[in-house]
Amino acid sequence: MIRAFIALLALLGSLTLAAAAGVPGPTDLDMYDTPSEGRWAPFYADLPLCDDPSVLSTITSRFDQTENEYWGGVYSIGGYERVRDIGFRANGLAYIPRRYCVARALVFDPKAPPQLRKQHTVVYSIGAGEGIIGIFWGVEWCVVGFDRMLAYAPDCYALRPILERWIGEYKHPEYGIKARY
Repeated sequence: MIRAFIALLALLGSLTLAAAAGVPGPTDLDMYDTPSEGRWAPFYADLPLCDDPSVLSTITSRFDQTENEYWGGVYSIGGYERVRDIGFRANGLAYIPRRYCVARALVFDPKAPPQLRKQHTVVYSIGAGEGIIGIFWGVEWCVVGFDRMLAYAPDCYALRPILERWIGEYKHPEYGIKARY
C-alpha cells in the first residue's frame, strides 16, 4: 500500500515537472483528432475490399466450421451475390480502421434438393489488426437467421457501423416493431 502511494506521488510529481517545462501532457492532447495511423502503435487502413475472395472464403470456412462443430453440420454457404460496401471508417478516424460490408449468401443443406436453397444476408466487417496475433486484417461476420446465440441481435444489426445503428430508427422486417438501436 505504501509502495503504491509513493509511486502515485512520483507520477504526479513528474507530470507537474513536465507541465512546468512546457511538455504537453495527456490532457493537452486530444486523441480523437489524431488518426489511428499517426499514433505510436499505428493501425493502417489498407484493408481488402468487400468482394475480395480471401475475405469471402474466410467467412465461408468459418461458417462451415461453426456449423460442423456446434450445430450439427447441416448448412453450408454456396456463394455470394450483391456484395457491397456500407461504410469505411464510419466510426471516425481515431478508431480502428474498419470496412463494413453486406452481401447475400446462398445458404443450403447439401443433402436437401436444390429448390430448398435460400438466400440470407451476411453482415461483416474487415478490421485492421484483428487477425492472427493482431498482425493482419480480420473479419467479424454474422449470417442473418443463423445467429443462434444472439451475439449480434437483432438480425446482425449490432455488427453495422455506429451511425447506422444509433441515429435512425430500425424496423424489424418480420415483427414490424420500430425501435431506436
